[in-house]
Amino acid sequence: MARTVAELPRGTRITDYISVGLILKTFPEENINEVLEKTGKLNQRQRDLPAHIVVYYVIAMSLFMQVSYLDILRCLLEGIEWLRGPTNRVNMAGKSGISQARTRLGYIPVRHLHDEMVRLISTVDTKGSWYRRWHMVSLDISALETADSRENEMAFGGFEGVRDRSDYPLLRFASLVEHRTLVLFGTQFADRRMTEMSMAQDVVRNLRSGMLCLADLEYLDLVLLQIAVDTGADVLWKIERPPVVSNGQVLPDGSYLSRIYTSVEDRIHDINGIEVRIIEYTSQGDTGSLGTQRLLTTVFDSSEASAQELVSLYNERCQIDTALSELKPHLRGDKIQLRSKTPELAKQEFYGLMMAHFAVRKMMYDISTQGSEKADLEHF
Repeated sequence: MARTVAELPRGTRITDYISVGLILKTFPEENINEVLEKTGKLNQRQRDLPAHIVVYYVIAMSLFMQVSYLDILRCLLEGIEWLRGPTNRVNMAGKSGISQARTRLGYIPVRHLHDEMVRLISTVDTKGSWYRRWHMVSLDISALETADSRENEMAFGGFEGVRDRSDYPLLRFASLVEHRTLVLFGTQFADRRMTEMSMAQDVVRNLRSGMLCLADLEYLDLVLLQIAVDTGADVLWKIERPPVVSNGQVLPDGSYLSRIYTSVEDRIHDINGIEVRIIEYTSQGDTGSLGTQRLLTTVFDSSEASAQELVSLYNERCQIDTALSELKPHLRGDKIQLRSKTPELAKQEFYGLMMAHFAVRKMMYDISTQGSEKADLEHF
């Protein structure tokens, strides 16, 4: 499918400059230069497009997804000059110059900046982000369409078990989302050689003590569970397939404590087990028929969190679907793929998209919690 590239109208458009200002405020130049120095990408000599400008450009690509490369750069450079004065003027580059600058930068510095800057933003007073003493987050796996090129197909396409079907190569990724703010964090992508469970294992390492992680898993991986438990966080996971468990103490709310195993043999010999609490309940499936559902949790005290409360709480997991949908038709535009034609630049663009989403979400949170008069341009 051919992409219809739009052009921004000539002349000053304050709304475009405010979008540029949002990027500059969320990701200060000093933080970018620190990452560039750590990754060996800080410019040794002045180029038409300095490395920190290229980083801003990569993020801006996601705020102007349907706009040509040249118009994105024009808007970015004009916006920086408008916000910071003529001393910050940078020469305009052509399409080949943009491509060369992005290739020089690569995706590693952009990923490092994402990992350092994209973070949880709610406080204990943020309604909807907390359940009792737990900070609520959810885990999920999704995919984004990339440009239809041989290189992208070799890197991202052709794997088994994909949930999202598409005619385009799919860049798969896993992420955690903070409830209420819908900030995506701890995000990891995968190439065709990486399994979804391996990707999820990388992501849950970003959990911390005091968090409660919700997830919907087709099958339970004990390595994934152990990694999550080792972070000090608690989990509330829906298990599609009944796990191998050893039934134990039944709690007053009908849930029961147990140990979970990878195999019947491990259960018989009581090895490699992990302590869990199982909640079984009946609900209506997609076909309308009633069926038994199972939740697995590491919250053991039923007086602190009853089975009924946890079943109701699990419905909050749909928030990650809202956050993921924002990356697709809402932020990127309907039927628009990541436009980069090589895997290196597709990964770079992907992390630029994650940071653009964070910038927008943080702005929305700041406005909702502080009032629009405090979420202004004074620090741009």
